[in-house]
Amino acid sequence: MADVLAVLYSDILRVRPAEPQWPGRDRFILSKGHSCTALYAALAMQGFFPIDQLMTYGKDASRLMAHVSHNVPGVEFSTGSLGHGLPFGCGKALAAKRAGAVWRTFVLLSDGELNEGSNWEAILFAPQHRLDNLVAVVDYNRIQSFGRVADVLELAPLAEKFKAFRWATCEVDGHDHGQIQAALAAVPWEVGKPSCLIASTTKGRGVDFMEDRLEWHYKSPDPGQLQEALRQLNATSTV
Repeated sequence: MADVLAVLYSDILRVRPAEPQWPGRDRFILSKGHSCTALYAALAMQGFFPIDQLMTYGKDASRLMAHVSHNVPGVEFSTGSLGHGLPFGCGKALAAKRAGAVWRTFVLLSDGELNEGSNWEAILFAPQHRLDNLVAVVDYNRIQSFGRVADVLELAPLAEKFKAFRWATCEVDGHDHGQIQAALAAVPWEVGKPSCLIASTTKGRGVDFMEDRLEWHYKSPDPGQLQEALRQLNATSTV
């Protein structure tokens, strides 16, 4: 999901790193809270906190915990238990509508997380209340904790499911910054409807021994693997 976050924080989200609680900010909620390292990196690179604080991740007394925490500047909502982000995002979007505010709510979900029934309640709720200020982005890498999504609980056809629930829906290559930017810059795609961007991604993209491998949902690289992963990523980076 690193590419999605790069586009969101570079081009889409209306935020002020020096003023994290600016009332007019867009709200971003990382529902897949176990992927917090990518969000922490994005926030640090945008200036919400010093980059050197990233090295405190997971250490005693650090605010950069292993699931995303609202104690970190720029984080709206602590998540970890899956299925909470989108319902919370619906509440934020509804509050903005009722207050006449122009800020938007973006929620990044995992595909395996869509096993949770609370998400489908929220998916029903959002169009009922015409929450076209709400954008859900699904990181559709087709791998979850204990296996492939197709084997654990198949979601396909995912876009058609969202459409049937009355969402405006768009599918993109989740590693193509141009496609992501063009889609998100145009929301809402339909007046009165929430928007769902389904971003097809590859887990471990850019590192040949990690790509599309279930074990890297949990594993940490040893020092040699880390250096090789960084070498491969640096070799292919266009930033």
